[in-house]
Amino acid sequence: MMADSSDADADADAAPPDVLRVRDLPPGAADALLASHGLQLHFVDDTAPIPGSFWGEPEAGVIAHNVYVRGDTPVHSMLHEACHLIVLPVERRAQVHTDATDSVIEEDATCCLQIILADDLPGVGRHRLMGDMDAWGYTYRLGSTRAWFEQDADDARAFLKERGLPHR
Repeated sequence: MMADSSDADADADAAPPDVLRVRDLPPGAADALLASHGLQLHFVDDTAPIPGSFWGEPEAGVIAHNVYVRGDTPVHSMLHEACHLIVLPVERRAQVHTDATDSVIEEDATCCLQIILADDLPGVGRHRLMGDMDAWGYTYRLGSTRAWFEQDADDARAFLKERGLPHR
């Protein structure tokens, strides 16, 4: 059976997943969390391109110690990009522009840390963040973000612990 072209058009125009956005956070909460890890959060106009965004708008961007977001940036994206910088040694952060990782373990540690740090954002928490990650399309071999985090993230936790970062 051939797909109707109107079905393809409907898919292309589908609304983005209903996930928490940076605009949904209490004022100053994200700034304070990132500052506690030596990062600066920058807000750009909702119609502007996001500097350092690997995936393009509305995904967050990173350049050195800076994380760039718009109001429509998903909270999971802001945390993910910030955590890419947090897992790096401070001296490596200064070299980052757009693409922050060069290894699987850094990517895994980033995903693990973003879930952990979600508990530090009022109204977010790890369970909501994991649901948003699944809705956005993160994929893990165990089928869900929560299954990965609870059953398959020991190497990521060890990486974080070794660097003195939150790991539980």
